[in-house]
Amino acid sequence: MDHRLQAILDRIQPLDAAAQEQARARQDMLTKPRGSMGRLEDLSIQLAGIFGQPLPTIRNKVVVTMAGDHGVVAEGVSAYPQEVTPQMVYNFLRGGAAINVLARHVGARVVVVDVGVAADLEPHPDLIIKKVAYGTENIARGPAMTQEQAVQALLAGVEVVEQLVDSGLDIVGTGDMGIANTTPSAAIARAMTGHSAADLAGRGTGVDDAGLSRKIAVIEQAVAVNRPDPQNALDVLAKVGGYEIAGIAGVILGAAAHHRPAVIDGFISTAAALIAVGLAPQVRPYLIAAHCSQEKGHRIMLEWMGLKPLLDLDMRVGEGTGAVLGLSLAEAACKILCEMATFGEAGVSDKE
Repeated sequence: MDHRLQAILDRIQPLDAAAQEQARARQDMLTKPRGSMGRLEDLSIQLAGIFGQPLPTIRNKVVVTMAGDHGVVAEGVSAYPQEVTPQMVYNFLRGGAAINVLARHVGARVVVVDVGVAADLEPHPDLIIKKVAYGTENIARGPAMTQEQAVQALLAGVEVVEQLVDSGLDIVGTGDMGIANTTPSAAIARAMTGHSAADLAGRGTGVDDAGLSRKIAVIEQAVAVNRPDPQNALDVLAKVGGYEIAGIAGVILGAAAHHRPAVIDGFISTAAALIAVGLAPQVRPYLIAAHCSQEKGHRIMLEWMGLKPLLDLDMRVGEGTGAVLGLSLAEAACKILCEMATFGEAGVSDKE
């Protein structure tokens, strides 16, 4: 494995058990019945362990939306043409997409990264260019990319996170943009979990019944042609993945290496999380599953990693829309832990 990538993997450490225990003890002293804030309590304890701080705080929230194109679009697996990828990137940069609205709502910044768009994009202050190639190859015919390109895209995600950490990042959400990217995401899940394409593939951007059948067949064909090794996440990524998927996996790895939580969005981000966990199983405690999307296989993927989503809103737009809502819940969990009075501080009896 590339020594730069291996160095990142080696930096990912277990959560701070002492900080978690102190956070758990404080939760039990707050002016509420024990456990009554439910999963927000668990989330605050997880965050204490990630940050290594018994009283964690979240202020600087960023969602990183990775963009890339896919050669498999030629197989008719998407309801939209490839030209929509750069068009939507420009929409993000203008602030007009769903991700922008929700990011403004929760006070998060949106950073867009071109890691594999099949077009040259105009410069913009909120656009980071990390282009590895002009889209992947057609996974129904052969590998999506070389292993060297896969590593380059992973490291691109790591580098973006490191830049954000240097400017004060507390928590990162993951997002995606790439026409046809539910197909490689399902192919990754097919390879990693062993479930059939029929179990995993959904309608993505809204393909009809014939399109869904074609998509399922293409996913099975991609796995049969490329024979990705489920025990080798880098092999899976290179053979049936995507550049934005690799970039998101790099974001996750980089966040964990720097003791920051990674809030994963929907189907595509979760495919990236499968790759990240495959590369470094110790990354799993750093993951927060924001929601379960409407995509058929998303819950299977989350369950394979042992992750329980915070929300279930039937969303399937991607972009990082679910992730930003997860950022807000993470911040709320920290505030409950840090700002609520204890029984002693409030002069309230905690006797039953």
